Amino acid sequence: MVLAAGAAGAAYLYGTDPHEPGHWLPGCPFRALTGLLCPGCGGTRMAYDVLHGDLVTAWHDNALLLAATPFVLYLLGCWLYEGLRGRRWRPVPNTRVQLGLLGVAVVWSVLRNVI
Repeated sequence: MVLAAGAAGAAYLYGTDPHEPGHWLPGCPFRALTGLLCPGCGGTRMAYDVLHGDLVTAWHDNALLLAATPFVLYLLGCWLYEGLRGRRWRPVPNTRVQLGLLGVAVVWSVLRNVI
């Protein structure tokens, strides 16, 4: 079910350019309220560019998310592998990992709004 929803979303995104206005893709509520970029801003545009093989523009849209993509795909693969074997897989990151991810997100947000 999750894979079907992901495939449907990717198919819709492939045919819908988020760089152009007039689409049904959601905007960032944080940016709408503050005018600032959050760590995920540009993620939809980045995914569109990756689907079309334009990695340079994808890097420009959100470099942090693009750099994290292989790690996320690895985690998705682990989840899928365990699910196909009939087991639940829920990684529980320790406090140090959680604080590290939060720190990277905060630094990324500050840098992309200042530069």
